[in-house]
Amino acid sequence: MTTPSLGHPTLAEFGTTIFAERSALASALDAVNLGQGFPDHDGPAEVLEAARAAIAEGHNQYPPGIGVPALLQAVADHQRDWYGIDLDPTSQVLVTVGATEAIASVVLALLRPGDEVVVFEPYYDSYAATIALAGGDRRTVPLRFPDWAVDEAALRAAFSSRTRMVLLNSPHNPTGKVFTRDELELVARLAREHDALVVTDEVYEHLVFTDSPTPHVPMASLPGMHERTLTIGSAGKTFSVTGWKVGWVSGPADLVAAARAVKQFLTYVGSGPFQHATATGLGLPRPVFDRIAADLQAQRDRLCVGLTSMGLPISRPDGGYFVIADLADWGVDDALAWCRALPERAGVAAIPVSVFSDDKESVRSLVRFAHCKRPEVLDEGLRRLAKAR
Repeated sequence: MTTPSLGHPTLAEFGTTIFAERSALASALDAVNLGQGFPDHDGPAEVLEAARAAIAEGHNQYPPGIGVPALLQAVADHQRDWYGIDLDPTSQVLVTVGATEAIASVVLALLRPGDEVVVFEPYYDSYAATIALAGGDRRTVPLRFPDWAVDEAALRAAFSSRTRMVLLNSPHNPTGKVFTRDELELVARLAREHDALVVTDEVYEHLVFTDSPTPHVPMASLPGMHERTLTIGSAGKTFSVTGWKVGWVSGPADLVAAARAVKQFLTYVGSGPFQHATATGLGLPRPVFDRIAADLQAQRDRLCVGLTSMGLPISRPDGGYFVIADLADWGVDDALAWCRALPERAGVAAIPVSVFSDDKESVRSLVRFAHCKRPEVLDEGLRRLAKAR
């Protein structure tokens, strides 16, 4: 009997994600999971209590299709208070089942077959799959270890008369790069020149570290970009509740409406009581957000010190959940094979950067480690990792 192929021919190259594969193996082998990016501790008590209250108050049935009014208003208030971006919560905000659905809804709604999408490489893996589902073509712009700077010539070369969209992630997964204002303004200038939309994935917006030379700058806040930018956010990353799957997209009303038309046929609605809790979270005072980022920064420092003590060159991230290390000095020239063997060999799970890249040769020895774990988990992971040298 033959195994049936994937029904959608453009998805034949994707298959099961390596995150599901590595996490399942890590669980089966009781390995330390430094692969998939989810915290192993809960978020702010106020947000958790708000979820319990929402369940007790009966918010357990289908929420409105665009999202519960309290969360729509909270997103609009957040964008205004943090960044000076004015939104109409009734027409310019859409709640989604996580940021991944927001990305899919936007790309499927706005991309036409044959359109090109500019993405920075390495890229979050759902970008490539969603572009393929929409029948689009991705044009990648390489970011190189260890500084991940944008090369202007390469970026300009990625644009063409077929460019419909730029898909930008800052702070960036997997590198931890925070795009500078100059880099963002270059993207904005090219998008305007080519009449392209910008979809900006800002799920790590509140996880920028205090020693970052670059603050988070939303693309929609730049001159001339509000009307051509869709911004994606996430409760999971902001409040360490990734299992809640609450995301949102905001921007011009006509573009949000297009995304809503697609979203209704993906999940329809979801995360009812957690939407109410997220609204509470977005209204918390700034010191709460600062504390979450500070805790994560301490975890980053712990993992960075451990990796460098093993003689591994690293790229020290300015934000987000991940640290990338170069294992070439350990004799690793195929990080994918190395990571696949690692759970059984050393009891640790990690992710090769090649799964985020079209140009796999340039990242063949790079590995991504998640630092969003408790100190004792990081220490145990480092202890086991030392055995894999």
